[in-house]
Amino acid sequence: MKLKSIIVTVLVIVMSGLIMNAWAADNKCPKIGIVSVHKIFQDCKRNAKYRQEMLAERDRLEAELENLSKQIDVGKSSLKMLKPGSSDYLSGMKDVLDKQGSLQAKQEYFKRQMDMREQAVIEQLFKDVLKATAGVAKEKGFDLVFEKSEPDFPAANSSDLSGMISTYKVLYSSGCEDITDAVMAKVDANSI
Repeated sequence: MKLKSIIVTVLVIVMSGLIMNAWAADNKCPKIGIVSVHKIFQDCKRNAKYRQEMLAERDRLEAELENLSKQIDVGKSSLKMLKPGSSDYLSGMKDVLDKQGSLQAKQEYFKRQMDMREQAVIEQLFKDVLKATAGVAKEKGFDLVFEKSEPDFPAANSSDLSGMISTYKVLYSSGCEDITDAVMAKVDANSI
C-alpha cells in the first residue's frame, strides 16, 4: 500500500513537470517594459514650457494683487488724516473695505484659476503619456508596460510615506527595458 502511494506521488510529480514544460514551450514569456511617468512629468519639454507660462502668469497676477494691496494701504493712511464719522471718512472707509473685499475675492479666484489650469494640463499630459506609451510598446513589441518611478526619500511626513509605499508597485525590474526616454520623445514630438 505504501509502495503504491509512493509510485502515485512520483508519477504526479513527473506528470506535473512534463505539463509545466509543455506549457512553457507553448507560451512565450511576456515582453515587459517600464516607464517613469514622474521623470516624464519632470523633464519633458511641454512641462517646462507650461512652468514658464505659469510663472509669468503668476507674476502678472501677483503684481495685480500687490497694486491693489498698495491702494488699500494708501486708503488706510488717508483715513488717519480724516475725522472719524465725517462723510469723507465714511466714503474713504467704504472705498478701503471695497478694495479689501476685492483683494480677497481676487486672491481666491486666482488660486482656483491656477489650480484648475494646472489640473487640466496634468490630466492632458498624463493622457498623452498613456497614448505615447501604448505607441512605443506596440512599436517595440511589448506585452506589458509598468510605471516605475523611484520613491523620493526622505518623506516629508508619515502620510506622504504611506502614500509612497501604497503607490510604489514595481519593486524590481531587472531585464525590463526602460522606455521612458522614447515615450518622452513621442510626447514632446506631439506637443510642440
